Amino acid sequence: MEERKGIENEKINKYACASAIVASMISIIFGYETGVMSGALIFIKEDLKITELQVEVLGGIINFCALIGALSAGRTSDYIGRRYTICLASAIFFSGSLLMGFAPNFALLLTGRCVAGIGVGFALVIAPVYSVEISAASTRGILASLPEIGISLGILFGYISSYFFGKLPLHTGWRVMFAIGAVPSLGLAFGILGMPESPRWLVMQGRLKDAKTVLSKVSNTEAEAESRLQDIRLAAGVDPDCNDDHVITPNQNTSGQGVWKELLLRPTPQVRWMLLAALGIHFFEHATGIEAVILYSPRIFKKAGIESKNKLLLATIGVGITKTVFISVSSFLIDKTGRRKLLLASVGGMIVSLLGLGFALTIVQHSPDQRVVWALWLSIATCYLYVMFFSIGLAPVTWVYSSEILPLKLRAQGASIGVAVNRVTNATVSMTFLSLIKAITIGGAFFMFGGISVLAWIFFFFFLPETKGKSLEEMEQVFTRNKKSRTVDMESQIKNEDL
Repeated sequence: MEERKGIENEKINKYACASAIVASMISIIFGYETGVMSGALIFIKEDLKITELQVEVLGGIINFCALIGALSAGRTSDYIGRRYTICLASAIFFSGSLLMGFAPNFALLLTGRCVAGIGVGFALVIAPVYSVEISAASTRGILASLPEIGISLGILFGYISSYFFGKLPLHTGWRVMFAIGAVPSLGLAFGILGMPESPRWLVMQGRLKDAKTVLSKVSNTEAEAESRLQDIRLAAGVDPDCNDDHVITPNQNTSGQGVWKELLLRPTPQVRWMLLAALGIHFFEHATGIEAVILYSPRIFKKAGIESKNKLLLATIGVGITKTVFISVSSFLIDKTGRRKLLLASVGGMIVSLLGLGFALTIVQHSPDQRVVWALWLSIATCYLYVMFFSIGLAPVTWVYSSEILPLKLRAQGASIGVAVNRVTNATVSMTFLSLIKAITIGGAFFMFGGISVLAWIFFFFFLPETKGKSLEEMEQVFTRNKKSRTVDMESQIKNEDL
């Protein structure tokens, strides 16, 4: 590890950064779809005269449809590559946005939302995986968190779009909001032409020369590029004596065959722990209630006492700004403080904020005229605090951590399973929140999310080891419980490198 630190330059490589930024554009599109729906629901309900149940279905169906994309993305990216999978996701988003923008009725609007959902599934799997695989260990945190920044920017743009286009005639405004979402897809189509393919995918395909060329561009020195290539070759099972300038027949074990068996049926203890950590962090990201705040923030603020549509949308824009600012801050902290410390501090703050939000909303709801000024301001403040703490830790760490810990040949399809859990949890929260607040009150709902956050903190404390500064090929050592065997594995790897 000390040798690698000497080889790796901690300065961010400009080409790798530019590639990760382009990949993150697909996340901006997804974020926009989420954010714009929050405001658009106010106008859709009035224009199409839909019921509360239809509002819940429209808000959450994108996540169930994302399962199709998520479960397909891993195998697809293993076959056609990470770069062209991003292109495919962009095309799907483009189609979904146009369908929603020109929808004359609820049925076609729901269809467009489903199509966009498939694109969501692809985007959530491939953007973090690509960013992780293009990055060096010393800068992986900041580059791999760019997709999450993209989602936050997209959500903010969606909120702003709702505010400004909401001033258009009722029949036109919400349709323009959705149609605008097709524009970034065109930008991505041009940007993708300048992106390199993932060097790890190229090695899995036996294209060692191409992988070497890419690594020389995304590394700061030739020594760093050579070190990274040797690590990837070792992880992919490539013969150490094989010439890097040749195209070789890929190892069958790295071409997607038997991956599900190694992940689910006969995992090693390390892989089982990795998968548990990845699925757990994806589950708790949304089980702690963020989607309820992002999608239904206008309703939350209305419950707190804000009545005007303009004020509701402005307060919602504040949520988007808070999320974007603090995710951007976390990107610069994640490689310095580490994933684990940031995660535990984040969830601890979320617990306090959720309990405060639940308390304030309960006071407002049980007051005779629902005009308790201090409780109104406490509701808004704790809502923003919750988004702040979520954004500075749990939001970016979820995608960085789950994308970096799985072995190379299991990474894409393992990420697919994680995203599937993420989307099911997200959909469950978004499609049941309105019913939940009717059953246990809005304050009770946030008390419940606070309780789940306590369980999340306990899980993260006991099951998520630190991965800061570790190369992707070292993760199995990190997830080895026996320290003695971990040391033996490291000594063995050093000997193989010397040979």
